[in-house]
Amino acid sequence: MTTVTRFAPSPTGYIHVGNLRTALMNWAIARKSGGTFILRLDDTDRERSKQEYSDGIMEDLEWLGLTWDRLERQSDRLERYAEAADELRRAGRFYECFESPTELDLKRKKLLNMGKPPVYDRAALKLSDEERARLRAERGGYWRFLLDQERIEWTDGILGPISIDAASVSDPVLIRADGQVLYTFASSVDDIDMGVTFIVRGGDHVTNTATQIQIMQALGGTPPSFAHHSLLTGAQGEALSKRLGTLSLRDLRARGVEPMALLSLMARLGSSQPVELFRTHEELLAGFDVGTFGAAPTKFDAEDLFPLTRHYVQGLPFEAVRGRIAALGVPDDLAEPFWRVAKDNIGVLEDLGGWWTLFSEGAEPQIDPEDEDFIRQAMTLLPPPPYGPESWAQFTAAVKEATGRKGKGLFMPLRKALTGQAHGPDMSEVMPLLQKVRAKG
Repeated sequence: MTTVTRFAPSPTGYIHVGNLRTALMNWAIARKSGGTFILRLDDTDRERSKQEYSDGIMEDLEWLGLTWDRLERQSDRLERYAEAADELRRAGRFYECFESPTELDLKRKKLLNMGKPPVYDRAALKLSDEERARLRAERGGYWRFLLDQERIEWTDGILGPISIDAASVSDPVLIRADGQVLYTFASSVDDIDMGVTFIVRGGDHVTNTATQIQIMQALGGTPPSFAHHSLLTGAQGEALSKRLGTLSLRDLRARGVEPMALLSLMARLGSSQPVELFRTHEELLAGFDVGTFGAAPTKFDAEDLFPLTRHYVQGLPFEAVRGRIAALGVPDDLAEPFWRVAKDNIGVLEDLGGWWTLFSEGAEPQIDPEDEDFIRQAMTLLPPPPYGPESWAQFTAAVKEATGRKGKGLFMPLRKALTGQAHGPDMSEVMPLLQKVRAKG
C-alpha cells in the first residue's frame, strides 16, 4: 500500500516552528517510503483565511525544499462536506443543537462545581420537533456528532497504546450555526477521500484524534495510522505558544537561518538521536525515524540554529555562493579569494556584505591613543592599493625596521588601523582584497 501523508495548515497566519515540525515529519515519512505528500490548505474559515497566508505557506515550504505532490484546498470541497453531513444525519450520528455559548459555559461550570467532567449533556436530543423548529427560527442551530460511548483505541507511532473513553468527551461540534465546516469534520472527510494512511501531528490533538476515528468509521472509512509528537517549549521549559509569532519561518529566514540548519534541528529535536547538520535532504531522510521521538515536552531555542547555520555556510563551495558574491559587486578576479577569506569569519551569508564593504571602502580605523604616533609613521610606509600576497610581509618588515616594534605591539595596531578589528582573517590574505585604506600617515 502506498504511503500517503498530509500537512494541513490553516492560512490564517504564517508557518511557525511548531507547524514546521508537523510538516517535516509528514513530508519525511512520505519521501522515505516513496509515497505521496499532500499540502492541504484548511481554509474553510472565510473571514480569517487570506491568500497572502496561503502564498506564504507555499513559499516557506519551497524555501525549505519540502515540496508536495498534491495541493488541495478545503474551500473547494464544501459540497463534499455537505454530502458527508447528510450521510451522518441519515445514519443518526448528526444532531442539531441550539445552546448559546453563554448557556454552554453555565453548564460546564455547574458540572465542574459538582466535581464532574464538563461533558455536553446531549440535551438537544431530547427536544421535540416543535421545540427544534422554534429554536431554529430564533437563533439557528449548529451540528454535533453523536459519539458511540465506548473506548477508542489505537497504537500511536510515538506515544504507544492509547485508549480514550468516549463517554468522557463531549460530542464534537462539526458545523457551526453560520454553516462553517470545522476542522474536525472537514479533515476526517478529506483523510478518507484522499487515502491518507499516516498522520503525524501535535500531542494536543490526541482527544481530537479519538473523535475523528469514530467520524471516519461512521462514514465508512478506515482511519489512518497516527503519531502525536510532543509540543515545543522555550529554552527554560516555558510555554512557547504565545511566543510562536516571533518564530515564524519568514522571521528566521530574515535573520539568516539556512534551510538545512533549520531542518537538521527539527528532524532530531525531541528524538533519541543527537542533533547533527545535514547538508542534503537525502542525508536527513536516511537518518529519520518517527519512532525515535519521545512524548516529553521538547525544548526549542532559536539560538541553536545559528551554530548550525554557521557550520553550513562555512562549508559551502565557492560555486554555491558565486552569484551572491557577484551581486555584492565583487570583481570576478577577486570573487574566489574573497570567499576564501570571508567564509570562516561569517555566521550567516548576509555577513558577506559587511566584509566586502570593509574591503572595498576601507574600514574605520581603530587606533589606541598610545599608538597614534606609531600608526601615523607606519602609514607613511604603506603604498597605495592594489596590494599583492607579499604586501603584508613587506609592509610590516618596513615598519619594524623604522620603529623597532615587533610581535603583538607591531601587528595588532596595524591590523586595527587597516581593518578596524582586533581579530579576523590572515592579513596576508586580506591585503590583496583591500581597495582602500582610511588610516592616514
